[in-house]
Amino acid sequence: MGNSNEQLASQFLKTCKEAGESEQEVMERLKKRLNISHNTNQKLNDTLTLGQRLADKIALFGGSWTFILIFLAILFAWIILNTLILTNKSFDPYPYVFLNLILSMLAALQAPVIMMSQNRHAAKDRAAAEHDYEVNLKSELEVLALNKKIDILRDQQWSELVSMQQKQIKLLTQVLEKNKTSAPKGPNFLSGQ
Repeated sequence: MGNSNEQLASQFLKTCKEAGESEQEVMERLKKRLNISHNTNQKLNDTLTLGQRLADKIALFGGSWTFILIFLAILFAWIILNTLILTNKSFDPYPYVFLNLILSMLAALQAPVIMMSQNRHAAKDRAAAEHDYEVNLKSELEVLALNKKIDILRDQQWSELVSMQQKQIKLLTQVLEKNKTSAPKGPNFLSGQ
């Protein structure tokens, strides 16, 4: 089947030289009857640096309800502390300039970390899409090979069936000829004699 798969892949993908790197890899794996499926997430997670893992954890926490609730609690505590509790001795009075500075710094640090994590997830999605394409391509080539085999078997069985019918017709013709010559001539019930 390896040779027919190679021919089928070549027919399907024009020529091996026109095929891209992933198509050539699929054809090689198809010829060797190797699996293409693998866990792309696991492969990418194994190569993560400490900074990338940290960026993912920060982005995961920064986009959670836990972060939002903690953040709101700190904001309300800050406002209540500086407005109601420490009215005369507040360290950040009403326009809350220091709070604005802290929020700006948090946003300035959090935005690039989230972007790094999103870029990594986009790369992960591209790798998964490439892998899906390879698996789909191999599946399509396998289906085409199966269709070709079924067509060959159908044609072979059809020709065998025609041959058997011709033999049966010859035998029936011989039996009829034999019956015509050896049949006794007796009364013909159909003619009334």
